[in-house]
Amino acid sequence: MKILLTGGAGYIGSHVLLSILENKHDVIVIDDLSTGNKSLIPENIKLINANINDSEKISAILVKENFDLLLHFAGFIKVEESVQNPDKYFKNNTDNAIKLFETCYKHNLKNIIFSSTAAAYGNPSNNESITENEILNPLNPYGESKVKTEEYLLNNQDKYNSIILRYFNVAGADPELRSGLISNTPTHLIKILSEVVIGKREKISIFGDDYNTKDGTAIRDYIHVSDLASIHLEAAKYLLDKKVSNIFNCGYGRGYSVLDVINTANELYDNKIMFEYDKRRPGDSEKLISNVDKLHQHINWKPKFDDLKLIIKTAVEWEKKINEKNL
Repeated sequence: MKILLTGGAGYIGSHVLLSILENKHDVIVIDDLSTGNKSLIPENIKLINANINDSEKISAILVKENFDLLLHFAGFIKVEESVQNPDKYFKNNTDNAIKLFETCYKHNLKNIIFSSTAAAYGNPSNNESITENEILNPLNPYGESKVKTEEYLLNNQDKYNSIILRYFNVAGADPELRSGLISNTPTHLIKILSEVVIGKREKISIFGDDYNTKDGTAIRDYIHVSDLASIHLEAAKYLLDKKVSNIFNCGYGRGYSVLDVINTANELYDNKIMFEYDKRRPGDSEKLISNVDKLHQHINWKPKFDDLKLIIKTAVEWEKKINEKNL
């Protein structure tokens, strides 16, 4: 396969890049490095420094190269920021993505894997696990911006073959510590928890203790980033083989509360993690657990890292590494 990968210097994109290279596929990365980190791109990989709305630069690549598919990760992902600055999210996650897809279409690149989100579901009516058929009701502009891009792809199935992957909570780091999450203003629970473990911050704030859950804290389905990366490669094979559009949830089908995650980390790290309760954040869902039956029916994928302790350990080891390197 020859793959055009946007956002390859980001958290998930860089892990997918590792998976592409391990499977000996060809790849070119596009990233404007606005939120990505160049250190996550191996030196032998061609990196085009461009925004996804730069049709001229991207057209020049597409004229020169013959790609089998586009893997699109370049997007903003912070729920709280999207509530404060919705225009930024609709411009980048929707308008720029559509512009990118149209540029690809002009140059005969019609196979797309799109990185979407479980935030599309909002607070779903099914409180146990969510199928892809659940009514979409995003609670924040981040989720809404992704849904609008999904709608564009679904309304243009005559032009594109697309796989929409709705990620649940992505966490952890490459077990070989070649990549992980780098952020000066993290919002991911397990990233923040890792900073507490290594002494980079004092405590965690838990946003909301009055949700209708077993301990009052929000519940999420955490998937290891390397497992998520391997889903993309299998989804790519499926897309190129079947040439049909589809939507898949990406998770493990199991939920942990915020307190579950903190308690598990405290078992591993001798109760190092202090926390305090804060008020709920606008735009946060109460409970998001994936139903992944459809993914397993269609995609030849088995998780390798389905273990909350392992997810936390890899995140903490990565945090130690980047703290030493000052990234």
